Amino acid sequence: MICMKYSFIACTLFILAGCQSIPQSSITKGSVSLSESTLAEAQVHTDRLDFKKLKKQEKRPIVALVLGSGGARGYAHIGVIQVLEQHGIHPDFIVGTSAGSIVGSIYASGKTANELRDIALNMKANDVRDVKIDLKGFFDGKKVENYVNEQVNNTPLEKLKTPMYVVATQLKEGKKVVFNYGNTGQAVRASVSIPSMFVPTKIGEDEYVDGGLVSPVPVEVAHDLGADIIIAVDILAQPIHTETSNVWGLFNQNINIMQNHLAREELQYADVIIQPELKEKAHIFDVKNREITIQAGRDAAQKQLNAIFTAIAQKNDSSPVKTRQLTAQD
Repeated sequence: MICMKYSFIACTLFILAGCQSIPQSSITKGSVSLSESTLAEAQVHTDRLDFKKLKKQEKRPIVALVLGSGGARGYAHIGVIQVLEQHGIHPDFIVGTSAGSIVGSIYASGKTANELRDIALNMKANDVRDVKIDLKGFFDGKKVENYVNEQVNNTPLEKLKTPMYVVATQLKEGKKVVFNYGNTGQAVRASVSIPSMFVPTKIGEDEYVDGGLVSPVPVEVAHDLGADIIIAVDILAQPIHTETSNVWGLFNQNINIMQNHLAREELQYADVIIQPELKEKAHIFDVKNREITIQAGRDAAQKQLNAIFTAIAQKNDSSPVKTRQLTAQD
């Protein structure tokens, strides 16, 4: 009973990601052992991550898929990916924060959208939940790390089939950290470690917490990495739908307002914004709500298909070598 209570609290408090504005700083890359670097250095970690080179070789725009934070609302990311995949839209790289890092990393490993859906619907509470009463949090996060690594067949970030960037926050200095090599599950664990709920993830000598604190919808990272077209999926709780008749509701509302303010700063640089209509707070282990949330993602993506194809066509037209314009196929 106690475990279920803590699980419910944690899932509800996933919206804590992004609850405060931390000044942006230089991005750090890495995983097990971290070192300061410029984003440019992270970009050319391997030849396949040199997007400028890829753009020149294939004479087409570079497309990035940005998956934001939002706890149980993260199932909507799967619906979005299903629609994109059905219409032949495959991102050149993915950037994810918190819930977005879980979905993004598993998809980047080579799973199809339908396989991703099956994984989500078959996930059990004990697969990812490990209660640990500690001064720093209620959950350890090791099970999240193990679960993600199991789903990606223990493939490190730099070897995933689609380049994947996981955003987390270095706790002591509040730095934005972008993981793009090393232990995939560990990077995701860091990205979802909500302060005061999860024990911070220790990597090397540093502790890391939820990436949503600095970037709830990490459009800026995708932009700085060289994306020509950024498709951003915003699953944040909308203040208008939050109950404010009690203290708990008011607390949530304060978080939602600040969280959305942070996101708006970055979303203005996205080419296409997909915002599923998610009014209810779903429990992360409720199978029925998983299906509803996935469908909300599909519906929202369908509405933005024309905008996506228009953006691709416009970028193609503006390049030195024009390629055929794409049209959505229903």
